[in-house]
Amino acid sequence: MAATSTTPYHGLSSHEVAQMLETDSLRGLTTEQAHRLSARFGPNVLPEATGASLLVRILRQFHHPLIYVLLIAGVITALLREYVDSVVIFAVVVVNAIVGFVQESKAESALQGLRAMVRTDARVVREGRELVVESEVLVPGDLILIEAGDKVPADIRLLRHYELRVDESALTGESLSIGKNEAVLSDVTPVADRSNMLYSGTLVTAGSGAGIVVATGADTEMGEIHRLVGDATLLATPLTIKLARFSKLLTVGILGLAAFTFALGLLRQQDAVETFTASIALAVAAIPEGLPAAVTIMLAIGVSRMAKRRAVVRRLPAVETLGSTTAICADKTGTLTRNQMTVRAVWTPSEAVQVTGSGYSPDGELLSGGGTPVSIDANLALRWSLLTGAGCNDAVLTHEDHQWGIVGDPTEAAMLVVSAKAGLTAEHVGESLPREDTILFNSERQYMATLHATGSGDHVVLVKGAVERMLELCHDQMYADGSRRPIDRSGVLLAAEQLALQGLRVLATGVRESTDATDFTERALLGTVTLTGLQAMLDPPRTAATSAVTVCHTAGIAVKMITGDHAGTASAIARAVGVLEADEDTAGSVLTGAELTEIAPEDLPDAIERACVFARVTPAQKLQLVEAMQEKGHIVAMTGDGVNDAPALRRANIGVAMGGSGTEVAKDAADMVLIDDDFATIEAAVEEGRGVFDNLTKFITWTLPTNVGQALVVLTAIALGTALPILPTQILWINMTTAVFLGLTLAFEPKEADVMTRPPRDPNESLLTGALVGRTLLVSALLVAGAWWLFEWELANGASLPEARTAALNVFAVVQAFYLFSCRSLVHSAWRIGLFTNRWLIVGVATQAIAQLAITYVPFMNTIFQTAPLDAGAWLRIFAIAVVVSLAVGVDKSLGARRNLTRASAHRTHLDGTSAAMR
Repeated sequence: MAATSTTPYHGLSSHEVAQMLETDSLRGLTTEQAHRLSARFGPNVLPEATGASLLVRILRQFHHPLIYVLLIAGVITALLREYVDSVVIFAVVVVNAIVGFVQESKAESALQGLRAMVRTDARVVREGRELVVESEVLVPGDLILIEAGDKVPADIRLLRHYELRVDESALTGESLSIGKNEAVLSDVTPVADRSNMLYSGTLVTAGSGAGIVVATGADTEMGEIHRLVGDATLLATPLTIKLARFSKLLTVGILGLAAFTFALGLLRQQDAVETFTASIALAVAAIPEGLPAAVTIMLAIGVSRMAKRRAVVRRLPAVETLGSTTAICADKTGTLTRNQMTVRAVWTPSEAVQVTGSGYSPDGELLSGGGTPVSIDANLALRWSLLTGAGCNDAVLTHEDHQWGIVGDPTEAAMLVVSAKAGLTAEHVGESLPREDTILFNSERQYMATLHATGSGDHVVLVKGAVERMLELCHDQMYADGSRRPIDRSGVLLAAEQLALQGLRVLATGVRESTDATDFTERALLGTVTLTGLQAMLDPPRTAATSAVTVCHTAGIAVKMITGDHAGTASAIARAVGVLEADEDTAGSVLTGAELTEIAPEDLPDAIERACVFARVTPAQKLQLVEAMQEKGHIVAMTGDGVNDAPALRRANIGVAMGGSGTEVAKDAADMVLIDDDFATIEAAVEEGRGVFDNLTKFITWTLPTNVGQALVVLTAIALGTALPILPTQILWINMTTAVFLGLTLAFEPKEADVMTRPPRDPNESLLTGALVGRTLLVSALLVAGAWWLFEWELANGASLPEARTAALNVFAVVQAFYLFSCRSLVHSAWRIGLFTNRWLIVGVATQAIAQLAITYVPFMNTIFQTAPLDAGAWLRIFAIAVVVSLAVGVDKSLGARRNLTRASAHRTHLDGTSAAMR
């Protein structure tokens, strides 16, 4: 057999295909041939995905620099019999690992979804006998029979058909069902235009046919998508990348500081064991033990907030990734549009009528050019056009649970709806003009005609179809008063062209009255029909899509529209929603799949950067688009609903699937699912993502100075050869209680008002920015100075060592509580954002206060943590230190805000120039 999986079967005649695959186009394969080919090609299924073992997935949760340090610290503290420290450290590590493992377990089912999608029963002809078999046993060369309602079981070259139409939207993104025929095509015909091929996993919507299986399993187009999904790398999110860099830097710094402390103690000839214990204390002090838990909890809260805004997140880090997004590749159908075809205009030879309303709801009006309602009784041409749209129609409108829907073709449904808006319901038309016969639409005929009884003994023929084809059938045209004049072909074509330039799909309607039932044939219709009008429709933009695109542009996010539809339709929708400017030239801004193949690989990223609309693209090209944009440094969010979108969804920094119209494969490959399929929900999710990252940054800004300050206190004690002002157990108490009671309250901080007017964060910017380093050094230095001063002051004034340490301990707790209010905004003052806008922060501060009073005054806690009660004077000195730190931070924030304002203005100017160049 000379055929291969790459053979262009669409470019061969059916006889050549049968000969190449050694099969009979009438009798199919023999049983012996089928067994032999089954052994050669294997079952018609997609290959099983191989994943990491359970043990590897568990161990992967501990693969983090900070976790390594915590584990080492936990082991050493256990060996030193500091069991409280050890238990708490290990508890933090285990809880973090459990959360990570559970989240990861939910995220890897895309390939299984693909496998399930292509399994079905099939009708096969072998040795002249028709059999019903499982699709898994099909082999290349099998003769397959299909009809409406069947799922195509393999890739098939069509041999013969009757009015066959197939919904290929899941594979190609084409929003309308495709008419099929057996005509030979050019070898370079793209998948979406191969009218003589049927592809595995698509759905037959009308007609019947027969064909030869040319590819099974991994060799099918679905198999190619499966391979692309498997090959697509799951990228680390911006958050995980930043945290990894931050953790490595922090780990190196902590270990270096601990080693320096131990060496310093030995040089000063201090006791080696005590010095080693102090070094461990320093490491424990410097490690932000609450950071892993804080990240998980903050992301989980972000997930909850997004769910309330109709976005379901499947992978926790995806929450923050949205906040880092610099480009959104949005699927047109169903995301930017409603995925409900709607007639927007009806043209008749007498006047053009505008139609209000959108979607499948019959609410709306027909208006004249002046905006006044139009009566169909005053325009007979309009009345007959609407009657034709409702009567020459096989679709059905449904109304369930207060939602309008359809059964059948979306184009026909749109014509039903516009007729209903004028009072001509399908039921009314069916009663007044009962149908008796039908000439079905197909790709060669390009029209549909129906024969109806009028009740007066004669009949009427209603016809709708492509404009050029209808002009061949029509000899005259009807006007508003019912009069007829010879057809004005140039005038009709001009009207159709003007409507098409608006991105509208145009169908013509016609009628032949007083006809005989026996004269209902294709030949008899030629030159005998009266043109009544043109109906122009499109899938309307979603109501909130335009404003959402505008908000994204304001936020510095590029919006790219990707669709399987034609470039003209795509451009019109792109202009309607603001992806393209109204007067923007499409040259370079709109690229088709065919044009993408002609661009040199080295020029592709720049071409994709400039373009805003991509039409008629293949699954591989969608993946290519994502990769090219990532090469340009973008954090890419990709939306999609079909099987063809799965590879790109998986490869994108964040894949966003449609919950309503999306396939299970797309949902499984994505990081987030939109319940309402609305682009505006993506914009809302981006806003939530930015808020999550803001709060995470605030937590790090709050916790890092404390950890560094504690470490410096220990280092200073070693350097001076004095007693530790704060013990390791006390350090761990402060780290864990303040992280839970104080730090985590920042997760509930409301989004700041300007969150969607800032430019996207630089993906390469470290968490440890210059501003954060400066703030850390300032606060930690003040903490060290304050804690040491109070520790020495208390000792000098007769306090015991436990009392002095308790005072130093409470300096850290109280300063952190004061500093927490400052960290609610990294730019604005605490008073400006409102003291009570985060009630959990108030609760947290109160709870921390109770905890500090307990460790200070409860006897058994005094024993465990080696603390002692304080008098009122000590508390006054503690609060004075906290006030001084707060004032210093306020001054630093004010000076920093002025610097940031200058930089933001310069960056915005640069961004506006870049956006103008891209658009």
